[in-house]
Amino acid sequence: MGIIKIRNIRLYAYHGCLSEEGKIGSEYRVDLSVKTDLIKSAQTDDLKDTVDYVHLNRIVKEEMAIRSKLLETVAHRILERIFKEISIVKKASIEVSKVNPPIGGNVALVTIKMSKKK
Repeated sequence: MGIIKIRNIRLYAYHGCLSEEGKIGSEYRVDLSVKTDLIKSAQTDDLKDTVDYVHLNRIVKEEMAIRSKLLETVAHRILERIFKEISIVKKASIEVSKVNPPIGGNVALVTIKMSKKK
């Protein structure tokens, strides 16, 4: 087994419960980790035998572009798509962070973390 990680995917999106958040948007950070068998790809040196991190990044970008009130909803959609589209993934974990959230204080990030496994 092995783990593939993509860290600090930076995006601009329009999530949040406030109507202003849907209009002006905010900066987000996504960290993703998937567990899979890396033995075959290590032996074959062939992309088809592993999890393509370009595919993972595309899923994150596409799902982050769909407005949601809650970060939990976005994270859940991303995990669902990963398992639907990439059959060799055994477990996935995601952290979705809103940078400088509008919560009335000097807060760098608000982060939710979710995991799913087969």
